[in-house]
Amino acid sequence: MPPVPLAVTTSTKVDDVQIQEARTVAERWGLPFLRRRAKEGVAPWLGTKTDALIVVGGDGVTLWEPEGSFGFSAGMAHLRRMRLRAGEPDTFVKVAELSPGDSVLDCTLGLGQDSLVASLAVGPSGRVVGLEKSLALCVVVAEGLRRYERGADSCAVDVLHADAHAHLKTLPSQSFDVVFFDPMFAKPKKAQPAFEVLRRFAEHAPLTPEALEEGRRVARRWVVVKGARYTDDLRKLGLTAEPLSRFSDVAWGRIAAASRS
Repeated sequence: MPPVPLAVTTSTKVDDVQIQEARTVAERWGLPFLRRRAKEGVAPWLGTKTDALIVVGGDGVTLWEPEGSFGFSAGMAHLRRMRLRAGEPDTFVKVAELSPGDSVLDCTLGLGQDSLVASLAVGPSGRVVGLEKSLALCVVVAEGLRRYERGADSCAVDVLHADAHAHLKTLPSQSFDVVFFDPMFAKPKKAQPAFEVLRRFAEHAPLTPEALEEGRRVARRWVVVKGARYTDDLRKLGLTAEPLSRFSDVAWGRIAAASRS
């Protein structure tokens, strides 16, 4: 039998509670569950039983593949949320003009960093939906967000396993205040090994003008696009980078919703 593309198992410290939690994760995402004996290594499973593995443990959910592993971390989003709570500005919140009660569609969930920041900016009365095409990344980030203690001042991030270009076409016009795209940078800087695992699973297709126009149809206010300062990605889409810090490697562009043109 060829290996399955993705499966779920437990960490080495196996108990009934953890087994049930891992089974629940497997059922939630329609994945096979592989029973693991105490202290049994999973390296021999990769490439034989499964191509990649979601490991559910006491310390969270981790994606394993033959060349490394990757686990969810709030990372910089946690720091950005702390600064936002302290009244400091956040670039995404500023460019998108996010306010309490807004709805945000994050078409490229990735690590979930900007969605986490948006969930605080729009507050408990707002709505944030994140789309992720890669099932493996979707499971890790969605389960990580589920376990993250966001606080009563933030809404939950609803994660959908979906191709953003196709999903946008199914949505009514003006159904979100802000539509956000953060395509994977074409020219990555040096990164930690865990991020290289993420890049191998992430969607690398560039944002197309057609998808941008669908985003404008779905948005009520803005479509916001994050790009890399060292590329011409924004210019190719007809966007001009916002006048922000010249020391940042990130460029931000936005275009008004179709209804406002």
